[in-house]
Order: sequence, then C-alpha cells, then structure tokens
Amino acid sequence: MMLKFSHIVPLMIASFSLPACAHVHHLGGIQAAETKTALAPFDIVHAKITTEDNIAIFHMAVSGKAGKNKPTPTGQLAGSDVFSYVWPTSIDSYEVGFEKKAGILALAVTSHPDFDDTPLYDENYDGSTVNDGDVWHSHWVVLQSNEKCGKGALSVVDIPKDTKPRLPKTWPGLPILLDSPGWSPTFNSESIEVRVPFDDIEIVKNTTFDGVTAGLRVNQSVHAPLLCVVDVMDVASGNLSLPGKVNE
Repeated sequence: MMLKFSHIVPLMIASFSLPACAHVHHLGGIQAAETKTALAPFDIVHAKITTEDNIAIFHMAVSGKAGKNKPTPTGQLAGSDVFSYVWPTSIDSYEVGFEKKAGILALAVTSHPDFDDTPLYDENYDGSTVNDGDVWHSHWVVLQSNEKCGKGALSVVDIPKDTKPRLPKTWPGLPILLDSPGWSPTFNSESIEVRVPFDDIEIVKNTTFDGVTAGLRVNQSVHAPLLCVVDVMDVASGNLSLPGKVNE
C-alpha cells in the first residue's frame, strides 16, 4: 500500500469501539459490534466482498436501515456534504483506470443533493442526467492523507491544474481521482450491495479490504483539496487495517 494507515487512523476513529462480538446472521467477512457513537444507518456490523464468475459483490450491513439518512441540501456546491458507504481495498488504482499506486483505491456509495457527478446516468429517471446526486450511486475513489483537511484526515486525490493523469473512461470531469461507472447499489433493509464486473477477477480475489461509513465535504473555496473526509462514522475493523479477505 502507498499509505500507512497506522499514521492516520488513531486521530480519525478514536471515538469508535473495537469489534466485540460476531453477528452470527452475517457469515464471513469482517464482523463488528454495534456502537453507541454512530447513527444506526451508518453503524457497521458486517462488511464482506465475495465473487461470482467475473463479478465482485461488495456487501455491508448496518444496525439500522441502510441508506435512510441523506445530507441536508445547502443550495450550493461549496461546503456541501456527502454521505458514503465505503470499501477501502488493497487493489492497485491502475486496475480500474487510474495511475499506478495513486493512493488508496476504494469503492464508495454516496449521496449528495447539491451536485451531480454521474453525467452519463439518469438515476432518478426524470430525463435529466444532471440533477440526481441525492440518489445513492457508486464511485471508485482514490484517497490519500491530506493535512489540509485536518490532522490525520483523508481526501479524494486532487488533479493538479494543467496535468493529465491516466483516468477511467467514465471519469465525470471533476478535478479529482473519481470514477462514475454507473453500478447501482442495492439496498435491502439493513444491508447494501454493489455488483462490480472485472475483466480479471483474480485481481479482486487477492485483495484485502475494510468497511467505512463517512461524511465528506466540498471545500468552501471549491479548490484543492476539493473533497475532504471530515467525519468517519464507523470502521468495520475498528482500526482500518484492511483485515478482510475476499470469499472468506
């Protein structure tokens, strides 16, 4: 991995309890205890990745109703909030279309009513592709530690002006390492799943992962860093050590 999680985690998740018991109705993956510090829709009790043929299935369960809570609209991009369910992985960013070793590659399911970052898709089926950021949708994001977001915090990696890094074909045009591939998340009571196709599923089978729920915020200046992780609500492992093994 490019970053050492141990350098950034203690400051970000000091308020979260370590897993204390297994939830027997969720098999395999990372088992986590319910916490008293996270909203139930973001209180992780289970995170798992499995594969079927060339499909990777990203699964997360919480102690409340998954997806129930969304950010309150602010009416502007600057300072607006993003709620997210995230699977940080050890997959190299190159495998999904970015430069090699660009940061921590994570699959994220997000909702943000003040902007739309999926210009190829009409998630609310109203004939417009630019007004449905509040509908839960998926992204690949590349994360790095960024002290400008706060001590020990993370941000989505910015693309410096006048640079042209390698980007996926479905990059939405924002100046950050973000992809909008259009895979729709499925919510079922307390769980959320995303099915992601890979040309080479062996890449996924050899990865490790974790589960995170978090709030992000667009910078007030809408400038670097554009998107900061400002509120880690829960971490499946308790310490962001990526202990999860695929198909286990």
